[in-house]
Amino acid sequence: MKKRTITFGTDGVRGVANKGLLPEDALRLGLAVSRAFGGRIPIGRDTRLSGEMLARALSAGAASGGVDVVDLGILPTPGVAALAPRLGATAAGVVSASHNPYPDNGIKFFSAEGRKLSSEKEREIESLIEQDLTRPTGSGIGRIDVLGDAPQMYAEWVLGRLRPSAEDLKVLLDCANGAAYEVAPLVFEELGVDLTLTGTEPTGTNINEGCGSTHVENLDASGHDVAFAFDGDADRVLALDEKGNVVDGDKIIAILARDKKERGVLCGEVVVTVMSNLGFFKAMEAMQIPFEVTDVGDRYVAEAMVRLGASLGGEQSGHVILSEHVTTGDGIVTALALLDVMVRSGSPLSELAGAMEVYPQTLINVRVEEPASARAVAASEAVGLTVAEAESTLGDDGRVLLRPSGTEPVVRVMVEHTDETVCREVCEEISRVVADAGEEGT
Repeated sequence: MKKRTITFGTDGVRGVANKGLLPEDALRLGLAVSRAFGGRIPIGRDTRLSGEMLARALSAGAASGGVDVVDLGILPTPGVAALAPRLGATAAGVVSASHNPYPDNGIKFFSAEGRKLSSEKEREIESLIEQDLTRPTGSGIGRIDVLGDAPQMYAEWVLGRLRPSAEDLKVLLDCANGAAYEVAPLVFEELGVDLTLTGTEPTGTNINEGCGSTHVENLDASGHDVAFAFDGDADRVLALDEKGNVVDGDKIIAILARDKKERGVLCGEVVVTVMSNLGFFKAMEAMQIPFEVTDVGDRYVAEAMVRLGASLGGEQSGHVILSEHVTTGDGIVTALALLDVMVRSGSPLSELAGAMEVYPQTLINVRVEEPASARAVAASEAVGLTVAEAESTLGDDGRVLLRPSGTEPVVRVMVEHTDETVCREVCEEISRVVADAGEEGT
């Protein structure tokens, strides 16, 4: 039987468990990674029903290649990254599909330093997957050891970096029935806050289901100073202020950037993606804070931050990287950093969130025949002329972002402007031209 092709996407290998991502795939990945890194590889996972199946297959593959595996059990993705260097790892693996629904799953890897792998390293692993690799026998086979106190180790590591004096605050946590369900309460209980919990009863099939950062609108923060909603693997977080208003990644980054600048500890540019709200860029310009803009994806943010020596970066979705503490997006660390600003400033979160104004934004996904045609449609002459006219109409008070999806047959049309009506009308007009161009190309 012909081998299935296994390729890395923007965030590891993804697919529906037992359909697009098989245990056999995980085993082959484990074997390839054992050859790419050798040594010792810790592996963590989230709470999905398929997580243990895939994690065991990944571990078996790695051990069959001769490396020792440390089974971390259920642990946030940033927890795996944080513990990797402390466990003497040569690399680390995570079985998770992040904010996706429970039937999906994925496998991604970190370096020994806890950083996401480069594209070059991922291509090397893909090449190894296709080879018929020899396997050791006897004492050359790797061991698989279980580390039962990984959540406690990670909680202690987090509190060793950020420990705001937030005893007087009422805090609500939504752990998305995901990887944070055990460790996030450990951290916040240690702070002594008045704590309320939800999303801490994972069944294997309820991760991200109507809860967490992807469904923050369902969270009732009444009676709390702040609520934090994590996603399934807790590498991102969104907040609600005391009035119930959503504080997204852009606002969180704006709050932290202003605070760091005022304290003289902001290093380099603030790194964000093209999807950040126009209001964020206006706020940075008003505060004279330099910024760098990357393509969508936290890996691109992380790479730019290393290149620029930046101390802060992230995405509107709630991926925030504070490089003095972490190497990747960490929802719990971000929540503590925001709490720390609240405590030191004595200001409610609703007031702090005034660091930026959110511009009206309209996003329309225009479906085309296939992912390849999405790129062709976005680059067509008719679409280009329409976008140029729209940009002239919007002027300095708005912008257009046209982005073909790399994984779906979709062209994403996003328009921002100070006037919501203008924003919507311009977005609809561009989307109509994109749709027409798609039909002409079929």
